[in-house]
Amino acid sequence: MEFSFGSRRIRGIRHFGAISRVLIKHGLGEVSERLWRRKTDATVMTKGGLPNPARVRRALEELGPSFIKLGQLMSTRGDIFPVDYIEELSKLQDRVPPVPFEQIQAIIEKELKQPLDQIFDRFDPQSMAAASVAQVHSAYLKSGEKVAVKVIRPGIDKLIRKDIEVMYYFAARIEKRYELGRILGAVNLVKEFERTIFRELDMLVEAGNIERFTQNFNDNDEIYIPKVYWLYTSKSVLVMEHIDGIKMDQVDEIRRNGIDPQEVAMIGLRSFSRQLMQAGIFHADPHPGNTIVMYDGRVSLVDFGIVGYLDEETMLQIANVFLGFSEHDYDMVMEAFEAAGLIHPEAVDFTHFRIDLKEISEPFYGRALKTIAVKDVYDQIMRMVHKYRVTLPRNLLLLLKTFIQTEALGKILDSDASLLEVTRPYAKRLLQRGYEAQKIFKNIGRDAKAAGGYLRWMPKLTHDILRRLALGEHRLDLRHGGLEQASSKFETGLNRLTIGIVVSASIIAASMILNATAPDMLAIDIPLFGLGRLPLTQLLGLAGYCIATILGLWLIFSIIRSGKL
Repeated sequence: MEFSFGSRRIRGIRHFGAISRVLIKHGLGEVSERLWRRKTDATVMTKGGLPNPARVRRALEELGPSFIKLGQLMSTRGDIFPVDYIEELSKLQDRVPPVPFEQIQAIIEKELKQPLDQIFDRFDPQSMAAASVAQVHSAYLKSGEKVAVKVIRPGIDKLIRKDIEVMYYFAARIEKRYELGRILGAVNLVKEFERTIFRELDMLVEAGNIERFTQNFNDNDEIYIPKVYWLYTSKSVLVMEHIDGIKMDQVDEIRRNGIDPQEVAMIGLRSFSRQLMQAGIFHADPHPGNTIVMYDGRVSLVDFGIVGYLDEETMLQIANVFLGFSEHDYDMVMEAFEAAGLIHPEAVDFTHFRIDLKEISEPFYGRALKTIAVKDVYDQIMRMVHKYRVTLPRNLLLLLKTFIQTEALGKILDSDASLLEVTRPYAKRLLQRGYEAQKIFKNIGRDAKAAGGYLRWMPKLTHDILRRLALGEHRLDLRHGGLEQASSKFETGLNRLTIGIVVSASIIAASMILNATAPDMLAIDIPLFGLGRLPLTQLLGLAGYCIATILGLWLIFSIIRSGKL
């Protein structure tokens, strides 16, 4: 039997039947029934919400590696899933029975193109750890170094591809049958899972992550990053230095070895701050099994399959957030959120957002990690995210999860430290570095290079625009606005200037006429006011003076009335 999803065609009803049986077994029969129902009515579309989270977790665990990984991804999406779901899915255990040694040996020899005994002096057939994607064995190289050998499980890539096809099918059905499924974006969640899972299947990617961490911590005496043996590393096999030590949650064992757990917590917090505000890459899964306390007091990070990346602009915004919180400057925090595109003035009431932010932040200020309930912090943050519909990109969601895990480790170690106090100097240094002259010139140079690229394309773009205009493919409309007032003022000024010229001309003309000599024949008898016989030239001169006087007085009055004398 075939199922289609867009351009995908999914073969095999057995896989679907097995999934349905698992759903029914864990009390999710109603979900299975809705997904298989042929017709979609309004009741099905709107009825019900998310099923019981504990049942979903148990079902995902039984469905196998791909679904466990999907559940772990869901546990990082606190922006779309309720808090009880996040808490339950965080319990998903990525532990499965180990693959038989013979299969592991076959993969190593195929990948490295050498017999196992020519590479390793000793190889422990019992795995140290077995997860859904890979398992780890301890071994010794011919040169005597003790190493950890991480091997991708055979056939896991084909199984994941098959499971992803099924996930797409069910995600589309969920969006079709459940209103909430469309809101949460089930198909997009599977797309995100598909993008990330195959990076975990590539040991060369993980080896590259380790090398980058090594470069960023090579001058640090507190953090130790294991060495990668590139000669014996391939796409499916990673050989790295074996780290002997104590898991970070074994506090009594740490003390028995003369190491102060609180100092270990401080090392972890300083490392976290440095990763965020100096390296631009952070270990996104710092649980106790991946954080080893070495016997000399140093802390080693292992398992770099899940890391987050931050560009320089995001690092500066994070620094502003941490510094703003540590100094109670919530305006700085708000500006950083806005610069990061998390909140927008037209979509969020800034006043209420700032008040809510202050209300949830102030009670935690200055408190030691051991006095803070991490779940409470996370719950309150997620309530704000949902209330104001804040969109969090995946790297920031991963960072939030890492932040919570780091705080949890500090609490396990009974730390008296305050995370904000530890991060403050790193944030200040990053912000100062951002304004250094060298950095400014670097940015100017980068912008100038970009501008040069734009200028290089300008002639071609101009030619294309003019050609399209000439061919009639486009029409160019020029419109102006806001010039009416300026035009009116210009016209008024021009009229006043014209009147002034007329007044001046009238005065000059009248003066010339009065000084002129006219014959008696051009005289006029005027019986009024006893003037008697008055020459015509004098009469015209007096008329000119009167007109000029009237116009001049009117012009002066209008200027005074306008208030711009």
